[in-house]
Amino acid sequence: MLRTLTISSCSPISLNPSVLPLLLSFSSSSMATPAKVVAEYAKSSKSSCKKCSKAIAASSLRLGLVSKAPQGFNMTKWHHMECFPLSSDPIPSASAISGFSSLKSSDQEDLTKFISEATVDKQEVSDKDESAKKESRKRMITEETDGSEGTELEEDRIKIAKTSASIKGPEVEISFSIIDVKSHYKDAKLLPKWKAFQTTIYLEQDEGLLDSEKIAAFDFDGCLAKTSVKRIGANAWSLMYPSVPEKLQCLYNDGYKLVIFTNESNIERWKNKRQTAVDSKIGRLEDFIKRVKVPIQVFIACGSSTDPADPFRKPKIGMWNLLKNHFNSELPVDMDKSFYVGDAAGRKNDHSDADIKFAEAIGLKFYLPEDFFST
Repeated sequence: MLRTLTISSCSPISLNPSVLPLLLSFSSSSMATPAKVVAEYAKSSKSSCKKCSKAIAASSLRLGLVSKAPQGFNMTKWHHMECFPLSSDPIPSASAISGFSSLKSSDQEDLTKFISEATVDKQEVSDKDESAKKESRKRMITEETDGSEGTELEEDRIKIAKTSASIKGPEVEISFSIIDVKSHYKDAKLLPKWKAFQTTIYLEQDEGLLDSEKIAAFDFDGCLAKTSVKRIGANAWSLMYPSVPEKLQCLYNDGYKLVIFTNESNIERWKNKRQTAVDSKIGRLEDFIKRVKVPIQVFIACGSSTDPADPFRKPKIGMWNLLKNHFNSELPVDMDKSFYVGDAAGRKNDHSDADIKFAEAIGLKFYLPEDFFST
């Protein structure tokens, strides 16, 4: 018996019971913050800085602190970047600011530098305070245990605290910074709007691509496009299913953010032909986006399949974490409406089970492409 899922106004999708969506528990509590920080270009010169009271020029970068007013509505207090009160409202990183990904590269760099310098200054003060606290604790323990035993006991306590703090879950936290972003992947140059971060290549947010709580994510090879390992080149692909453009356009019109997560180990393995591998993969993706006529965010995991430590290669969820934490304006993902489509489901003739494991690790509903794109 087949079950049918309807995604808003998109046409129904017939699903095989063996690959019904797997929805894992999800908590958005970790995303909650007491106040939201936003960055944008001033639409006019009517707003004034809450610190210096001077007007914020139209089209200039401004930072806003969004908080809940007693009446229940959101209230935004705008500031010049240099006037923003980082001491009272700390920001973990520039990329954590809502709207950061839509800023010009030069403004992203300025904002990153501003926050980085403020963080360093705050850390120096914090380190001094922590050092003073440790000295105070040592003196107290020394007095209680008459000298040497107190110092040794305190050192043991510090070691235990550090060990406990280092014990975390299986997910590796990825620290993203615009400073670490490159316009080339190792010795291979990237096309405009494509950037490299560690072992990933990603497409910068293109015009028309809006961040959303609803994510429609897809694998590329064997899912959206028909490709072959025996053929290389930007034109060496075709649509996997005739309905792909219409389906993606429908999702986009329904407010979904479209994302492609794809592995491409050839970029890492072809050391002598890395530029060829990069041009072939990116060329196919750019041609595909032009063909379907909708903006799509793209992440390519370049790490080798023989390297289990690569946190970005599916089924590991490094690419998803980049999207969720740094490329979606901090919007909480609606896991009931979001989903992932891929062909590597661990079936008899599948090359792997990377796609279904990727979806399971995140908690996304999973669909096979032949079910999702069936007409």
